[in-house]
Amino acid sequence: MVFKQPTFFGEPFDPETGDKDASLEEAVANALAVAGGIDASDVKVTVDDHDVVLTGTVATAQEIDRATAVAQAICGTTPVRNEIEVG
Repeated sequence: MVFKQPTFFGEPFDPETGDKDASLEEAVANALAVAGGIDASDVKVTVDDHDVVLTGTVATAQEIDRATAVAQAICGTTPVRNEIEVG
């Protein structure tokens, strides 16, 4: 299990600032790290114009679908753009 350090556009995240985008990035990244059915070690989570964006590579198309489902479960009504590719 791999947890990435919380960042927002490459900058360290300070939970005391209350940055919602960084909190959302962290929550989705952590959920992907512990979710079954996906190796998310090469998946990056960012928030762009109020959309959660998933990028990177996974081994199968099923993992792409799984990543989308996990992100949507965390994001609720926030749109998820899945740009992950099979690599």
